[in-house]
Amino acid sequence: MKISIFGMGYVGCVGAACCAKLGHHVTGVDISPHKVELINQGRPTIIEKDIEELVKCARASGRLEATCDASYAVENSEISFIAVGTPSSKEGHLNLTYIYKVAQQIGKALKNKNGFHIVAIRSTVLPGTNEKIGRMIEEASGKKRNRDFAVVSNPEFLREGTAVRDYLNPPLTLVGADNETAVEKMRALYQDIPGEFIATDIRVAEMMKYINNTYHALKIVFGNEVGNICKALDVDSHKVMEIFCKDRQLNISPYYFKPGFAYGGSCLPKDSRALRTLARDYYVDVPVINAIEESNEIQKKNAVNIIMEKGRRKIGILGLSFKAGTDDLRCSPIVDVVEVLLGKGFELRIYDKNVKLSEITGTNKDFIMAKIPHLQHFVYDDLDKVATESDVLVVTNREAEFVGLLEKYPGKIIVDLVRAWEKVDYAGNYEGISWGSINVNAKQNEMIEKDMAGTEF
Repeated sequence: MKISIFGMGYVGCVGAACCAKLGHHVTGVDISPHKVELINQGRPTIIEKDIEELVKCARASGRLEATCDASYAVENSEISFIAVGTPSSKEGHLNLTYIYKVAQQIGKALKNKNGFHIVAIRSTVLPGTNEKIGRMIEEASGKKRNRDFAVVSNPEFLREGTAVRDYLNPPLTLVGADNETAVEKMRALYQDIPGEFIATDIRVAEMMKYINNTYHALKIVFGNEVGNICKALDVDSHKVMEIFCKDRQLNISPYYFKPGFAYGGSCLPKDSRALRTLARDYYVDVPVINAIEESNEIQKKNAVNIIMEKGRRKIGILGLSFKAGTDDLRCSPIVDVVEVLLGKGFELRIYDKNVKLSEITGTNKDFIMAKIPHLQHFVYDDLDKVATESDVLVVTNREAEFVGLLEKYPGKIIVDLVRAWEKVDYAGNYEGISWGSINVNAKQNEMIEKDMAGTEF
């Protein structure tokens, strides 16, 4: 396959060398004559393990060349990768000047080219950039997106020092696209690369690099804070984290990584609080660990705000325990939400098949009585009664009996705290606490008739 890569810096040079190794013909493009000359001499533009030999072999085989002529590169390729830098401003914003210049160059080159062309954004960009680049190419070329050309997002996940290995042996290959022809072309390009090929929404693909790198930064900081606490206690921090990483069912796994409601229960709040207190007792500063509880409280406030913004007085809470399949109310986050809503004068009805007030004992009873001493006035054992007599239904647990709510109670306002549905076609208003756009029904966009002028009492 013939490809062109705009930008012969770190990402572009590695991509050019690796694509040539895979048998593709690559034309590198750069505004720097020096970088172009280096590539044409069979020399890399960066220092990186294995890159020197790859570039040398690629050039010797005739599968790699470089030029400053954007039109030549586009004319002689089927896919053009944008791999130029997106440096940060001092305020933290991205400088997309280089990307926009390349988009204009590609657009001008496409004006005189026949045949379908794919533009793949390899640079790290924020959601919305792909769409803007598409418009810029349309304006510069006079051609139509998804008829004459496509723009896909294909973020790189390379680490300096192991970039060649990462490129040739990735955990996955990600392509965000809105054109099936482009997806299949990209799939063919990467067919000899191991790992899952994932085609997804463009904005999802644009977001992934930021999420990955922020999480990697979080892991480093968390490990360091744990290490600092362990050092103060004369505990071997490396043994602690080595054992921590052996748990592949919970610790190093997909568990707990789905956006949703706040955590609760008897263990997470208690033990994380104890660790924070231990750090404080030993004068160890752990800002990330300290921020966990604050972030959890913010998610509870988010739930309250979403419910209040609906402007309806009658609220049905579906699930009171901290998770499905249990009657444990200790530190259940929805209890705090209920407490706030009652204090603001909302009319609440609560249903949870697992919570039987007459059987609540011990610390479970102490906790709920301290929070909501008159709970018995709000809890019902009839789901239909709660759903029928409420205008807003707040789903807090993934109980199987809640799955049919949308069909059985049309027109209700649904606030989903647990992603009870992956996608809905619901003739009413639906809102998730940390996600949107899953209700595809047009009635979702109708104005909610509010029965209260405000939600402050």
